[in-house]
Amino acid sequence: MLPWELRAHPFFWAYAALGAVCFFWGATYLGIRMALEAFPPLALVSARFLISGSLLLAAALLAGARLPRGRELAVSGVTGLFILGAGNACLTFAELWIPSGLAALIITVSPFWMAGMEALMPGGERLHGPTLMGMVVGAIGAALLVGPDMTGAGGALWRGFLLLQIGCACWAWGSIYQRRHVTETHPLIASALQQLAAGLAFLPPALLVREHPIVWNPRGVGALLYLIVFGSIVGYSAYLYALRRLPVALVSVYSYVNPVVAVALGWLFYREPFGARETLAMAVIFAGVALVKASSAPRAASVLAEDAGPQRAA
Repeated sequence: MLPWELRAHPFFWAYAALGAVCFFWGATYLGIRMALEAFPPLALVSARFLISGSLLLAAALLAGARLPRGRELAVSGVTGLFILGAGNACLTFAELWIPSGLAALIITVSPFWMAGMEALMPGGERLHGPTLMGMVVGAIGAALLVGPDMTGAGGALWRGFLLLQIGCACWAWGSIYQRRHVTETHPLIASALQQLAAGLAFLPPALLVREHPIVWNPRGVGALLYLIVFGSIVGYSAYLYALRRLPVALVSVYSYVNPVVAVALGWLFYREPFGARETLAMAVIFAGVALVKASSAPRAASVLAEDAGPQRAA
C-alpha cells in the first residue's frame, strides 16, 4: 500500500497517534536522565509539570472547556499529586541511581500494584487465579531482573528499586481514586489540572531544599523541553485520540513497547548494559503483565470511560 493510500485509511491517524505514544512515552525515561544532567530532581519535576500544565490549561480554556470547581477540582488535585507528582518524582530520583532502561522495565510491574490495591479496597475486584498467577510470574521476572545485582554499587539498585515501587504504589492508588470519583471534567482540563497540582506541590521543596545548582546546558534544557512538549502534551493528547478510536486492548500495547524503546535509547545514548538476563527478565515480566491484563479485561472495559487519565509515562 502506497503512503498516500495509507493516509486515506479511516484509522490512519489513530494508528499514527498510537505509534507516537509508543515512542514518545518510551523516550521520556531517557529524557529524564538527560534533564538530570542540568536540573536537580525536585526542580525538574516542578518545572516540567508547571509549564506543561499551564500550556494545556490555556489551550483547553481557549477551546471553550469548562473549568471544574469544588469536588471535581479536588479530585483532579489529589490524582495529580499522587499519579504525576509522587509517581514521576520517584522515577526521577530513581534515575539518579539506576539506568533509565532498567527503570522502565521495573515500572512494568505497575499493573500488579493496581490489581492488589483494588482487591484490598471495599467493593474492589477480588483476585482470581489467573491474576495471582500473573503477579507471581511478574515477581519472578522482577527478581531475575534486579536480584543478582542488588548488593552492587553500594546498594544503588536496591534503593532505586524500592523507590520505584513506592512510585508504582502511589500511581496505582491515584488511578483507583480517580476511577472511584468520576467527574464530568474534560480530559484535557483534568490532565492540565493534575499536572499543575504536581508542579505546585513540588515547587516549595524545590525552592527550600538545597539541591545542586542548575547547570544550563543545551542537552539538559532540550531534554526538559522534550518532556514538556512530547512527554506531557503531545504524548497525552495522542493517547486520548488513540483511546477514543481504537480498541483498548490494542492501545494497551504501548505499555509493552515503552520499555523496549527506553532500553534501546538508553543503550544508544549511554551504553546502558542490557544482556541475556535482562532480556529474559523482560519477557517474564511481560508474560505476567499479560496474564493480569487478560484476567482483568472485562472490568477494564466497563471502567474505560472513567480511566482517561494520563498513564504511566506521561
